[in-house]
Amino acid sequence: MLEKAIYGGRRYWVWIFCLLGIIGVGFLAYLYQFKTGLGVTGMSRDVSWGLYIGQFTFLVGVAASGVMVVLPYYLHDYKKFGRLTILGEFLAISAVIMCMLFIFVDLGQPLRVLNVILHPTPNSVMFYDMLVLSGYLFLNILIGWTVLGAERKEIAPPKWIKPFIILSIAWAPSIHTVTAFLYAGIPGRHLWLTAIMAARFLASAFAGGPALLIILALIVRKYTKFDPGKEAIQSLGKIVTYCMLINVFFLGLEFFTAFYSQIPGHMHSLVYLYAGLHGHSQLVPVMWISSILAVIAIGMLIFPQIRKNESLLAVACLATFFSLWIDKGFGLVVGGFVPNPLERITEYWPTLPETLITLAVWAIGFLVLTILYKIAVSVKEEVVFDKYGEKQIKAE
Repeated sequence: MLEKAIYGGRRYWVWIFCLLGIIGVGFLAYLYQFKTGLGVTGMSRDVSWGLYIGQFTFLVGVAASGVMVVLPYYLHDYKKFGRLTILGEFLAISAVIMCMLFIFVDLGQPLRVLNVILHPTPNSVMFYDMLVLSGYLFLNILIGWTVLGAERKEIAPPKWIKPFIILSIAWAPSIHTVTAFLYAGIPGRHLWLTAIMAARFLASAFAGGPALLIILALIVRKYTKFDPGKEAIQSLGKIVTYCMLINVFFLGLEFFTAFYSQIPGHMHSLVYLYAGLHGHSQLVPVMWISSILAVIAIGMLIFPQIRKNESLLAVACLATFFSLWIDKGFGLVVGGFVPNPLERITEYWPTLPETLITLAVWAIGFLVLTILYKIAVSVKEEVVFDKYGEKQIKAE
């Protein structure tokens, strides 16, 4: 099936070469970082995790969100998600690859990656994070490729794949729960020291990931003959709505706990992020942009009349995605470091090399995603009807 990736129109190849161009520029920036060290980034002794780890955290959620279409389809036989599952599984593969690359660039020296493997430390959460991410990547490649291959031959998937599908459904929440424990287990960081950190992570993941999947499904429908299904997209829109509401509710709980208890350590990071602290307010504008986007998204998603309009649904999903990307992929990580346990404030902002490397990793992810989607859509266009007898090709 891989050969299907080398056949495409002009638009397809322009997109591929644009991604390769961004990857090339980012690779040069990485060589500069490799030669000079992590000093070229905005990170410091006080803020030792920045944009790289923020993106890793956000993308783990995107990867885990694939379960929101896989679970209803395989466990509850919700047929409408049948055409979306392969898109969700391939999105998870590209997201996990990006997660691994962000860890790779954050370590500075590539050989340090081997330390996790050559010197395993079972008492470290990072050790388990490596295991669950690697396992989830393997499961999605195995399941996605096997199921798509069976569909191409117009036969039922082999029975031996079912246990792996069940395992992947149980595995998905674990990758984001373990990532949440990386944060929640650090006593000196009050913003992260909360029992609902894993729940917050899962709520934001199950809103942001499906929001991106809806946008991708709409793009696929617009530029190919394959139709992921209007009813499936609407059902996914409802999932985004409920999870976004839960995510905002959980954030409200954090504010209530911090300010009702009046514990300074718990309040300071939130004050710094949303109002500025002792004259330091670099992150305030971006956090308010995130909040405004969240309000816009919820305002559009909760009304069925607006949600059923796919153009407006796409706008709401974009607002959801970027709101959560700012909140979880930037503010949450930096806010945990500022102020530090000694109440000193060292602000953080990504440098140009750091930004270029980040863009390059995203470009690699989209390159993998584009190739996988090209293969999947080509197969779907060949098969015409799914296993339930419903037409997969949109009407001319």
